Amino acid sequence: DSPRFFTSQHNRKLDGAHGLFHVAFWPAFLPPFIIPFSSESDHLVSQHCTCPSTAAHITSLPIWVATDHNVDNTTEILREWLKNVQRFYHYVEWRPMEEPESYPDEIGPKHWPGSRFAHVMKLRQAALRTAREQWSDYILFIDVDNFLTNPQTLNLMIAENKTIVAPMLESRGLYSNFWCGITPQGFYKRTPDYLQIREWKRLGCFPVPMVHSTFLIDLRKEASGKLMFYPPHQDYTWTFDDIIVFAFSSRQAGIQMYLCNREHYGYLPIPLKSHQTLQEDIENLIHVQIEAMIDRPPMEPSQFVSVVPKYPDKMGFDEIFMINLKRRKDRRDRMLRTLYEQEIEVKIVEAVDGKALNTSQLKALNIEMLPGYRDPYSSRPLTRGEIGCFLSHYSVWKEVIDRELEKTLVIEDDVRFEHQFKKKLMKLMDDIDQAQLDWELIYIGRKRMQVKEPEKAVPNVGNLVEADYSYWTLGYVISLEGAQKLVGADPFGKMLPVDEFLPIMYNKHPVAEYKEYYESRDLKAFSAEPLLIYPTHYTGQPGYLSDTETSTIWDNETVATDWDRTHSWKSRKQGHIHRNAKNTEALPSPTSLDAMPSRDEL
Repeated sequence: DSPRFFTSQHNRKLDGAHGLFHVAFWPAFLPPFIIPFSSESDHLVSQHCTCPSTAAHITSLPIWVATDHNVDNTTEILREWLKNVQRFYHYVEWRPMEEPESYPDEIGPKHWPGSRFAHVMKLRQAALRTAREQWSDYILFIDVDNFLTNPQTLNLMIAENKTIVAPMLESRGLYSNFWCGITPQGFYKRTPDYLQIREWKRLGCFPVPMVHSTFLIDLRKEASGKLMFYPPHQDYTWTFDDIIVFAFSSRQAGIQMYLCNREHYGYLPIPLKSHQTLQEDIENLIHVQIEAMIDRPPMEPSQFVSVVPKYPDKMGFDEIFMINLKRRKDRRDRMLRTLYEQEIEVKIVEAVDGKALNTSQLKALNIEMLPGYRDPYSSRPLTRGEIGCFLSHYSVWKEVIDRELEKTLVIEDDVRFEHQFKKKLMKLMDDIDQAQLDWELIYIGRKRMQVKEPEKAVPNVGNLVEADYSYWTLGYVISLEGAQKLVGADPFGKMLPVDEFLPIMYNKHPVAEYKEYYESRDLKAFSAEPLLIYPTHYTGQPGYLSDTETSTIWDNETVATDWDRTHSWKSRKQGHIHRNAKNTEALPSPTSLDAMPSRDEL
């Protein structure tokens, strides 16, 4: 039997759990030594304690637990976890250390001074030494903010039969847990191979000069006996950084590191900069969770620790509507969980299903297509799916009017949220209130169609522009006056897709013939810049499905359309916007702190 290790270090008080903790354990089917590492991450403990255990259930093994550098409740979380899981283990040793609470040379909880690097390297070396003393076959290191969602990750890495091998982890950007190039001075080097591997354009197990955060070492290999985390090799002259020190040790031992991307293994957040806060660390974790839910089941917290309840609110809006087709339960469930994780309260609006609309219903509503309208890409007429979409948004506008809602957020059910969505949107609305801007519609997600010149920045309000011709109704803020103008335009008798209707109403539609049917076109429309939400999928991507374009012709339910699968440029990703046409004036100037690199930054 070999022990499981759990050490936690360097936390900060912030509404719950944060910490750097290290775990070493191995499943019953063979003895790998697993070491998760983290920093300021007690909010990660409940999630992380679940992910490694998906590999196999562990019984009848000793466990050794240590925690240090804490000022929050990481110790209490670990104590609760141990109390609830100790029955699964043959022996438990618990070593909490209350002092010191921080490093003497740090400037903040996300800062990595030399003393912190040294401490982490010593802990990793202690884990490696213990694994060797226990004659373990493998040791798996996992940072606590890395989430292995593939239950076969450990088996798959072992099957590669490499001395050092890592599963590629996904982030919200290009950042991952490997380098493809390294300079003679030990710094990151950009290479064409990186994107090919990171974006899964090449699949396999690739030799790389650096893997970090999550990786497996095969201790049966003779060369592994030369590996060391601390002290650095006698010939080491590079930056004093734990991942670079270990990469150098691997090189000196003649060991090639490998990175595998044959499957999806899990996620990791983009590292924070030294001046950033623990609240931003929490927001990082939340974004990792909600991004994972786009194509995969949610990451559930450990059943063996108490989870702090969430308290959703409306972010200062009078109401938040989410439009969802009743038959799209998968989208509804994902969105509700995603919104809950962000503590956002919504009211579900049952969308009008275009597939259920018949000719008699359209006649009863006096719906007629705007004369001469044709889809700009396929030249097809209006579809019933598009009518259903329009009616869904129209019902929201009617409720806004009936309830006299002054400020309302509307979102569709197929969106992904930008990092810090809630914070950014609330700040934008506060800035708009401070500037006393007269607004009626604000896009928070759209496809910008006018890309020849920049849109006009709004004075005294950062991250806001006057909206030009745009597609999509993914999400927008609407005022009572805005809803009254849209409903008052009497659009049923001259209908076109809702995302073509809105630009007409603020007089930015490029087709003059369409605008002639709407006399009043003075809607005050703006857009967040950069946008705060995007589609979950685009045309041609796995998982893309359109309920508006795959439908039947508006006036003939026997004539089907299937344009989106082969012709839909409308649902494609935003095209390239030339540098001279970007809305740079709406963006705040970067600060000197923003220019500071994070610990591991691509």
